[in-house]
Amino acid sequence: MSGALVHTGQVVLDLVLRVRGLPPVGGDVFASRSQLLPGGGFNVMAAATRAGARVVYAGGHGVGHFGDVARAALAAEGIAVAAPVTLGIDTGICVVMVDDTGERTFVTGSGAEETTDAAVLADVAMGPADVVYVTGYSLLDAKAEILLERLEKVTDATVLVDPGPLAAEIDPGTWTRLRAITTVLSCNAREARLLTGATDLRVAAAALATTLPAGATVIVRDGPAGCLLTRDGTTVTVPGFAVTAVDTNGAGDAHCGVLAAELLRGVPLAEAALRANAAAAIAVTREGPATAPTRAEVDALLQR
Repeated sequence: MSGALVHTGQVVLDLVLRVRGLPPVGGDVFASRSQLLPGGGFNVMAAATRAGARVVYAGGHGVGHFGDVARAALAAEGIAVAAPVTLGIDTGICVVMVDDTGERTFVTGSGAEETTDAAVLADVAMGPADVVYVTGYSLLDAKAEILLERLEKVTDATVLVDPGPLAAEIDPGTWTRLRAITTVLSCNAREARLLTGATDLRVAAAALATTLPAGATVIVRDGPAGCLLTRDGTTVTVPGFAVTAVDTNGAGDAHCGVLAAELLRGVPLAEAALRANAAAAIAVTREGPATAPTRAEVDALLQR
């Protein structure tokens, strides 16, 4: 494995609240547990490093308590940080409410992670051995143009795109530019339906594939059902794993991180997706956002 996962998105701090249900408008609920943990793009990168990949964080990070916590977490996972500290602003925070079904709801307050220095980004290596991860969140702020200009100069790296829960809010022109350079598009079932208007996931996956370059792949993640993998007009189901979910926060991130790590190893896409399914299944059995398993834990589940 000579390349690296280059993460161009955002690391934030997650304030995770366990609640019985979401509060009504104007109401209040008590959380049974609260934790302040690194989240956002950190989840993807932690998943990749635990799967054995080398990872570079190319996003912003601020000055202040939240920035300090984020950098300490990145260092603990062995993740290299490409950009210097952004002065005058702290790293952002995301309030994550997880209900008794394990479903999660987000409210995000942005910070330094939304900043991007074009010169710094230009110096980050993105070559044929690398996987470059792009999140739809990066297309919703001022860094979108800087990021797209850099990515459009990348001609031989694998570009892995996760449009995220706000996919439908991305500017159509911006979204078209990103799709034109996408190698693998990975989204969950809800996002696939939002982006296409199709209720049938196989139809949605096929529709998304028509918007990408020839040879590109669409992955639609569907929880315990596994994922759909569409390429060159053919859609196959990669099976999932039935588990009891306690917290779905970070499941898609675990999937993307492990998928990227396997692609860096040169593993065939279907096999990489199966390992990603296993990683996501393990992640949802644990509380917290960055709960991706180690490579050995994925091996153990696959052997069972």
